[in-house]
Amino acid sequence: MDCDPGIDDALAILLALASDKLDVKLITTCAGNQTPEKTLTNALKILSFLGRTDIEVAQGAPKPLYRDLIIADYAHGETGLGVADLGEATMEKSKRSAMEAMKSVIEESQENVAIVATGPLTNVAIFLTAYPELKSKIERISLMGGACFGGNITPAAEFNIYVDPEAAELVFQSGVPIVMCGLDVTHKAQMFQEDIERIRSIGNKTGEVFASMLDFYAQVVTTPFLAEAGHVEGLHMHDPCAVAYVIDPTMFRAIPLHVAVETTGKLTAGSTVVDYNGVTGKPKNADVVFEIDRERFVNMLYAAFTQYV
Repeated sequence: MDCDPGIDDALAILLALASDKLDVKLITTCAGNQTPEKTLTNALKILSFLGRTDIEVAQGAPKPLYRDLIIADYAHGETGLGVADLGEATMEKSKRSAMEAMKSVIEESQENVAIVATGPLTNVAIFLTAYPELKSKIERISLMGGACFGGNITPAAEFNIYVDPEAAELVFQSGVPIVMCGLDVTHKAQMFQEDIERIRSIGNKTGEVFASMLDFYAQVVTTPFLAEAGHVEGLHMHDPCAVAYVIDPTMFRAIPLHVAVETTGKLTAGSTVVDYNGVTGKPKNADVVFEIDRERFVNMLYAAFTQYV
């Protein structure tokens, strides 16, 4: 998993670790939702809190390939995890860089490896460029990023792709199978107030702490969607979609399409140009996800929380 924790990254990590269908070998961190040091610290805290200090955490690129870093502290707070208290990390970061660790894990794996990317694609792009001979060992890249029908950081661009469009362009051009869980599906992967309360009602510490994260996230991200004070209408669970697709793709509907990334447009930089109507005739390089069974998705998240204490 390559991530920039981040509240929804934290849920994505929790979901991945709770699944008996996934074997998480490595977590690499990038800057995005917060600065590189904070996203690294958050990854270490999340794994420590969840009791999974056996998983290696390696730090990746401190900034985009060519651009200045943009962070989303407005959505994830000063720490990157809202006001939730996960306690201090009881593990340290890997002595290896993200690139060294990714190379080792993929090279040594007996099976092909899936990469789940829930932040800007800087680390993934650097890895694919540095080790093209290992592309054949990557089963797929399931990423949260992009949009076919409109952005969330600009009218045209989704945040993760906007932060490092040059990296995204390299990834989409890599030839590795890609699943794109963009805003078209993540805006349908909604949690409501009753879903948050259901998680809180489990009664374990994990549910309580993560519910407080979601409370914070709801108030800062979904204010325009509030039906009444304290009632969330549609909290978008972006990053867990990329994990959920790998666990159970049958709850989604995806269409194979050609995706390009705009890197130079004055108004459209960072947008994923999805050839939805097939007008270019270019090869289809991504399965673009559009639909999700929300009830199954929320139940999957709920079940994940019951695996913890």
